[in-house]
Amino acid sequence: MPGRITRLFPVFAIAAGIAGYLAPEAFGSLKSAIVPLLALIMFLMGVTLSAADFTRVLRMPLAVLTGVGLQFLIMPASALALTHIFDLGDFAAGVILVGCCSGGTASNLICYLARGDLALSITMTLTTTLIGVFLTPLLAWQLLDVSLAVDYHAMFITIFKIVFLPVLLGIAVNYGLRNMVIRITPAIPALSVAAICAIISIVVALNADRLLTAGASLVLVVMLHNLIGLGLTYQVAGWLGFSESVRRTLAIEVGMQNSGLAVALALKFVTPAAALAGALFSIWHNVSGSILASYWSRRTQIE
Repeated sequence: MPGRITRLFPVFAIAAGIAGYLAPEAFGSLKSAIVPLLALIMFLMGVTLSAADFTRVLRMPLAVLTGVGLQFLIMPASALALTHIFDLGDFAAGVILVGCCSGGTASNLICYLARGDLALSITMTLTTTLIGVFLTPLLAWQLLDVSLAVDYHAMFITIFKIVFLPVLLGIAVNYGLRNMVIRITPAIPALSVAAICAIISIVVALNADRLLTAGASLVLVVMLHNLIGLGLTYQVAGWLGFSESVRRTLAIEVGMQNSGLAVALALKFVTPAAALAGALFSIWHNVSGSILASYWSRRTQIE
């Protein structure tokens, strides 16, 4: 059953997007459910982990450092290059802003379904988020000449609530209620997929009107930006000799951005048009991630 859920994840993700587009009022009214759903996903991921998994990750600092370096090198640089190649007008700033952000929390679920290294994925999300508190404004200032007055404290508290606390709670449940966890583990992929599909429906619904104004060039650039992050990171990680599971994890972490943050920053500090790139990225990286997870989950060879 978990394998079937993973294989059908792309179908569910696309169907969820269509549902959100066709019924924007119904799904848009569920906006407040996004954060609890993300927290639920992180809790479910935590249930599959133990403290020993993170201890193991601490013994491989090169993977973490490589991922962080690629995150804040490949994504900003490729965004800048794509905006020079394509004439995007007011949309260009939004693409660059997406590239300046850290990895997104949805990457942890994609990594789990793709049979990557989940503990490394969560460590990467936390690390790039904390570093991004300082690097995102700095990169935006350098590449866009825009000063972002980011509320660092609020951002840290949000990440603590959405990522760290639910994962910690999940690990505690795994430790204290091991017999129950063994029974519910087979259902975790289905529950996680249902939660991420609900998020996709809501995100599409909230941006349904903006999707009509998106030009073909912007859609193409958003897709290329994500695919460059995924593909180039996977290749670089291979050249550096990392195992298959680590290569998958780094690729997913770098390729999937915190596009929700990019949308919020664009609306506050740039223009509404700039927010469209982040909105499209939110939709596309979940679809591409689900397709990649489905493909990788069928490849049984993990080093």
